[in-house]
Amino acid sequence: MKKKILIINTGGTLSSVAKEHGLTPDITTDSMMKELHIVAGEAELTTMDFMSLDSANIFPEDWAKLAEIISDNRDKYDGMVVIHGTDTMAYTSSMLSFMLQNIPIPVVITGSQLSISDPVADAMENLRCAIFMAQTGKSGVFLAFNRKVILGCRASKVRSISFDAFDSINAPNVAEISSLGMKVNEDQLPKKSGIFHLQNNYSRDIAVVKMFPGMHRSLLNSLAKEGCKAIYIEAYGLGGMPYLKHDFIATIQKLVDQGITILIGTQCRFEGSNLNVYETGRRALDAGVIQANDMTTEAAVTKLMWVLGQTNDPKEIRDYFNISLCGEVILQK
Repeated sequence: MKKKILIINTGGTLSSVAKEHGLTPDITTDSMMKELHIVAGEAELTTMDFMSLDSANIFPEDWAKLAEIISDNRDKYDGMVVIHGTDTMAYTSSMLSFMLQNIPIPVVITGSQLSISDPVADAMENLRCAIFMAQTGKSGVFLAFNRKVILGCRASKVRSISFDAFDSINAPNVAEISSLGMKVNEDQLPKKSGIFHLQNNYSRDIAVVKMFPGMHRSLLNSLAKEGCKAIYIEAYGLGGMPYLKHDFIATIQKLVDQGITILIGTQCRFEGSNLNVYETGRRALDAGVIQANDMTTEAAVTKLMWVLGQTNDPKEIRDYFNISLCGEVILQK
């Protein structure tokens, strides 16, 4: 029996054409049906043009609406493919992972580094990979790019122009395509933990701060005064922050006492944070911070937004970060 696959187009480079001010998304799914059928194999395709945006112009309200569309159509199709720009694709795949926990079908986000209209583009291969993954029946949210499939909440864009633009951070790929076909790593599939129901509430009242030598702690106070309920800090190495000269940790302690959530991660792409190793990290833990462990920046940011959409209680927020919801984190023992 043919698998029914829904293709949802949001724009991005894959559906872009050259215009006066540069590449602009303007190709509809109707215009690319010939190409889609070439890579779809036996799948029965249905298409939907949700929006036509450069992914830099995609905002949290678009995530919420996209999650709603996917939820509303989940019983009509065997899988879905979302065409998306690469710049914020990892943020979208991470947020959909939280909003669509336990979804019973594959939802696969993909895009390309060149437009589908370009004869040397990567668009066709990425679509082929995404549509094939969408037919596997493996439930969850995934990102397909350059003949590999990544768990949605583990993906990160690591190269700006190469076809191999995305890596799976701190976790093996879910699947890879070789001359032997697609091999799925069953151990990396998200574990179902309950029934599916749409959870697309979120909060934008967060900020992201990247530490640099000489940065003043007053920045954190300014963000709190602007109404931020949570701040994600990309600290050094395993999660180190200064407590001499500019005592960030004392400032963080005051903010935590005010009910503001402080999440600490690392600027390092791989291997994650561990605040238990050095004095700077232990001081931060004593001040009441939460650590991001081995989450990607994209997953840490979107999880923080999503969790704040579920609760404002600092204790409950901490509880959410002490569990893995969709494979986004390996917690330290």
